[in-house]
Amino acid sequence: MDRKRQTPELDELIDLLGDWSSGEGPLYRRLTEAFGRAVRSGDLRTGDRLPSERRLADALSVSRATVVAAYDALRGSGLAETRRGSGTQVSGGAVEHRVPVDGRVRGGQATAVVQRLITQPPDLISLGQAADAGGPDLAQALLHLVREDLPGLISEAGYHPAGLPALRAAIAAHHTAHGLPTVPDQVVVTTGATQAVSLSAQLYLGRGSTALVESPGWPGCLDVLRAAGSRLVGVPLDSDGVRVDRLATALAEHRPALLYLMPTYHNPTGTLMSAGRRRRVAELAAEHGVTVLEDSAHAAVLAPGQAPPPIAASPAAGTVLTVGSLAKAVWGGLRIGWIRAPQDTVARLARLKALNDLGSPLLDQALAARLLPALPALASERARILRERLATFTRLLAEELPDWCWQAPQGGSVLWVRLPGGADARIYAQVALRHGAEVIPGATMDATGAHDDYIRLPYSFAPETAAALVDRLSTAWTALSRSSGRHRATTCQ
Repeated sequence: MDRKRQTPELDELIDLLGDWSSGEGPLYRRLTEAFGRAVRSGDLRTGDRLPSERRLADALSVSRATVVAAYDALRGSGLAETRRGSGTQVSGGAVEHRVPVDGRVRGGQATAVVQRLITQPPDLISLGQAADAGGPDLAQALLHLVREDLPGLISEAGYHPAGLPALRAAIAAHHTAHGLPTVPDQVVVTTGATQAVSLSAQLYLGRGSTALVESPGWPGCLDVLRAAGSRLVGVPLDSDGVRVDRLATALAEHRPALLYLMPTYHNPTGTLMSAGRRRRVAELAAEHGVTVLEDSAHAAVLAPGQAPPPIAASPAAGTVLTVGSLAKAVWGGLRIGWIRAPQDTVARLARLKALNDLGSPLLDQALAARLLPALPALASERARILRERLATFTRLLAEELPDWCWQAPQGGSVLWVRLPGGADARIYAQVALRHGAEVIPGATMDATGAHDDYIRLPYSFAPETAAALVDRLSTAWTALSRSSGRHRATTCQ
């Protein structure tokens, strides 16, 4: 028997509509087509109530006439009906499919971000990614790999569920140099940091479990934890990292199965957790017997000594799983990540890894093994480029959007920007999308509503792209200000 299905809330409905405003033709027609796709895919079903014209128009930052015309078209096609006292709802004549018909990705706060990786329009500048192209060092290492390593690699069967031995040794040496003594048997290689988080969630979480997370946080990773059946409880941050007073309270109150943190260049705030804060977090987690999942995917861009040692290096640490990746330091297309953990935990993770995919691609791992020893030099050049691009991006923002506010990030590759006047970032995101810029609103990164007026802006774009992006953001902000009449003379605090 199917469980009773609830009508989608307004925010969920907006996510279901996706990039409805991109494309050709009048806005009302594009909105009508988006509703039609949602009905045909089964995301909207018979009896689901649609928001009032005015409420939906405000949420999408369009005229009420646009929504009225869209609803009229839906009624004319038999997909919707209006009943006195009940408003507009999906019609009983709508075709209901249980299998999506358009190939869209569904579920979770990161739905739209993932979808645009698949169907991104060519003229859209996406702010869901903070990655850059690969450099000449990557190409050179690949050439050496083909000439020197390929014959030996293809002479074996190629199955290494825990990872290529040479890469596990290189990762162990990398962690040892960064203040966390590690042996190869404490490492399992994954296909990117996202799979590392996913395997850890599979091991420690389950239906009805609780995970503590930083608030705000990156929705892609939070969705992975939710997918394991876990309830997420957010803990706020300050300029030094996760607040230990609130963390202590949450640990005692919720008795979580996992504590998920980004201590090095937190996404999206750019915060670098101090050494003292890391020690205190390790002590609290050990005191409560909670496993820590330490996402250090951004730490690989740092040379040894440029950041405090990982949480796992604290003498008081209990079970800590440290996640790493080469995506930020080398290239997003090199899908190599890893987990550093106690040996018995690594053995269990390796079994899960084998069930998932039998092991990450061997040639990618061999390339990563060649690149890891060169990371200090690569990190230095990467940091130089990011500093230059941060300066360019913030100058452009200050010139074109002087009322927007942000704190200079301690590192990483994104700005955490607050919109003035308490503007709803979800509404602004709808307007920005119509001007060719994908904005990630704060509501997708913090369900408490504490960051609804924030947006996440990567600054790693090349100068010409950055200039085009800021111009689109500024045009969208002006359009929103004119339509609402309430953001033009305000500033954020």
